[in-house]
Amino acid sequence: MKKARKRKHNPHIPAHIDQAALPAAIYFDHRAGGVWYTLHRDETGKQRRRNVAPADVSLAELHRIMDDASNVDRGTLRYVCEKFHESDRYKKLKPKTHDDYCYSRDVLLTIPTKLGKPLGDLAVKKFTAALVQRIVDRLADEGTPSKAAHALRYLRRVLQWGRNRGFLEVNPALGIEAPVERKQRRLPIQNVMDELIDRATARGRLARNEPGGCPEYLSIAMELAYLCRLRGIEVVTLTDANELDEGILTNRRKGSRDNIVRWTPRLRAVWDSAKAYRSRTWEKRKTPIPIAPGKRPIIVASHGGALRKSSLDTAWQRFITLALKDEIITPEQRFALHDLKRRGITDTTGNRADKQEASGHRDPKMMDVYDLSVPVVSPSAD
Repeated sequence: MKKARKRKHNPHIPAHIDQAALPAAIYFDHRAGGVWYTLHRDETGKQRRRNVAPADVSLAELHRIMDDASNVDRGTLRYVCEKFHESDRYKKLKPKTHDDYCYSRDVLLTIPTKLGKPLGDLAVKKFTAALVQRIVDRLADEGTPSKAAHALRYLRRVLQWGRNRGFLEVNPALGIEAPVERKQRRLPIQNVMDELIDRATARGRLARNEPGGCPEYLSIAMELAYLCRLRGIEVVTLTDANELDEGILTNRRKGSRDNIVRWTPRLRAVWDSAKAYRSRTWEKRKTPIPIAPGKRPIIVASHGGALRKSSLDTAWQRFITLALKDEIITPEQRFALHDLKRRGITDTTGNRADKQEASGHRDPKMMDVYDLSVPVVSPSAD
């Protein structure tokens, strides 16, 4: 139990209570006969009050109440998640894994239960395999099997970490049936993609925070993702060092091979637009210009620093949601920023070997994921 700091004398507290010996985080309200209460924050972060004892309770009983509350908190899912995120094991994970785990944690902790409190306030020792399976099935039935799968993977890891450190005896998330995640291999329709790029270019010229506007870098990122067949993270990490006489040297992830995308008038225009936008932003923000080419990102955020992948994702979601609201596209025509890479690989001229070389994939099987073109062949006989 947390040690209380020295309190000022409160004349309203009953005389039989030694105020110097009161436990921490418990308070007395003298109105309406008096009541002892504690404060806590709910899942939304708002401070709430909880009455715990009448005015005539003994000091020993107050200590017991606070001890019980402290022990319950230490055994809840919320507490175990908190300790896991403070651990060295968690800190050694990659930033992308941190984002995924934080998202999954927030999903799990706020799930309502029949007890009238969120899942995060339940003791992990009372978790059962049936409970975990119901949680996963509920999330999947809501039409979000990917969310359910991420939540299950996170819960399985957190509870195993907690089991190894004495928070519970058995990991109930082991052996749980994972939902079947949808394989979204969407191919943007050519004219829809072109229309959205034009829309992003036009909306990027609007004043910042003007209704319907979007960041000027969005259309540039879309074009580079399509023309160079790049992931979003590969777009935002391009620098002046990637500009060569022959073309753009890619910086592919996940083991893909780098290649040089030859200059075309369209690609050169997009690249120059990115540099022009960067120059205007740096001049406006009085940003010091790094000497090393590798320290000068091609696409910068409005504050002049390197654009983060999360910021690009947020800008894209706002843009695509507004396009749906304005009925520029239909829900069936919606696609992700990553799908521009699939469109770029599909539109690459040549056979599958040519497309694989252009995409940088080492495994030919990846063409089944990214090349959705339909081959044109000759009949078996004249």
